Amino acid sequence: MSTQINLHPVQARILRALLFKPNAKFSELNLSNLFNDHFTFHIKKLVEDGMVEKIGAKYTLSTKGKEFANRMDTDTAMMERQAKLTVCVVGVRELNGQTQILIQQRLKQPYYGYHGYVSGKMRWGEKIEEAAEREFLEETGLEGKLTLKGIEHKMDIRDGEVLEDKYFYIFKAEKPKGKLVEKYEGGANIWMTEEEIRSLDKAFDDMFDILDLINGRGQKIIERQFQIREY
Repeated sequence: MSTQINLHPVQARILRALLFKPNAKFSELNLSNLFNDHFTFHIKKLVEDGMVEKIGAKYTLSTKGKEFANRMDTDTAMMERQAKLTVCVVGVRELNGQTQILIQQRLKQPYYGYHGYVSGKMRWGEKIEEAAEREFLEETGLEGKLTLKGIEHKMDIRDGEVLEDKYFYIFKAEKPKGKLVEKYEGGANIWMTEEEIRSLDKAFDDMFDILDLINGRGQKIIERQFQIREY
């Protein structure tokens, strides 16, 4: 499935043409044979947005334009929709001889009320473990010894449509230190035993796969599609 991202079709075609040419004249880029004023508007917009540079009488992709256009489906001249890159951090502690897992209850849409683990999107240029450390600290107030345990590719589907497509780098956070943030805008953090987790009414479908993975019972790479009931 492809989608456009704030880009007029004429501008997309200009970027596509410049993917295959180091530089080009105005006439070489006007493949749709638009009136000059109409075409000038679109190429000027790309220059203003920093996607295209004009050098002498020719146009070329800027560094920003190359990065943007490189994500384009060259058959359709539309931007590819891609899966999100995410980290998932499972906090684990020992208390009074009992193993407890840190659970988050989601208190925002979508999936309001569902239970899962600490997770968040990776930032541009961020290393995987840095993202895990940051998300764990931001959402829980804790730091821990992080170990990468595996990767999950998770797709949520309803009525034949993919609503969510995510890759999770799954970390185990042991020996957590700090003061737990019990509640924050959008969620709550709760320590639970594995038995308590398995009795939850509203839990994400992959919750137990991840639990098995961090305990060394599952595959290191998980790829699953889930037919969801609520969103």
